[in-house]
Amino acid sequence: MTRTDGYLLDDRPADAERFDAFAALFDATTFRHLESLGVGPGWRCWEVGAGGTSVAFWLAKRVGPTGRVLATDDDVSRFVRAVRPPVEVRVHDLCADDPPAERFDLVHARLGLAHVPDRERALRTMVRALRPGGRLLVEDADPALQPLLCPDEFGPEQQLANRLRQGFRQMLADRGADLAHGRKLPRLLRAVGLRCVEADVYFPLASPACAALENATIRQIRGRLVAAGLATDEDIDRHLANVASGAMDLTTAPMISAWGRKA
Repeated sequence: MTRTDGYLLDDRPADAERFDAFAALFDATTFRHLESLGVGPGWRCWEVGAGGTSVAFWLAKRVGPTGRVLATDDDVSRFVRAVRPPVEVRVHDLCADDPPAERFDLVHARLGLAHVPDRERALRTMVRALRPGGRLLVEDADPALQPLLCPDEFGPEQQLANRLRQGFRQMLADRGADLAHGRKLPRLLRAVGLRCVEADVYFPLASPACAALENATIRQIRGRLVAAGLATDEDIDRHLANVASGAMDLTTAPMISAWGRKA
């Protein structure tokens, strides 16, 4: 999916640590929802903005040899393992390209729409790709709903962590990211014509994967934080050491999952 101009966290192969952390944090929730939607043998699935490979390959096991999984993104270089049927990998820009010609039983997108410039068009593209009765599952974070990295801010280490998180959120907002996108998903899915819309939220706290994600994210944006005057190199080195100590209870923004059915 094409991101807004100046997206801070470019999805490059060097970001494997972030994708591994996302998988550790959110795969169990995603798989639970996919199972409840009935994904099974013979289903045709479109994994949008595939990012890491874990969801696409999980879907492949569920749909089996009679099904199909199309995994798309504007950069598919992360699919370095041999890709075999039923998985197909394809470059696709959700905001510029038409949907695939085929129709799907399931379309899924996780942690990407908040950074897409035309979110309504992106949703309508995904709905157009559904067969009648097909399901759409969209999952996105809501940093504005819970803006802290350390909800229990009891010491200077936690205060520093939250200050850096505030700077990160500000840079995202300045580049067009919708920090309240997650909570809007149920309304947006109804607005594009889906029925039986439901949603829930997952909020991890004190997971080792939260620390891994924070470490990878801060190392990736440290130059921008320093250039913007939001932190010094000494601040960042101290924060990374605090994270590595394992003594901090870190969290991520809540991830809201919303799903519905095409009439």
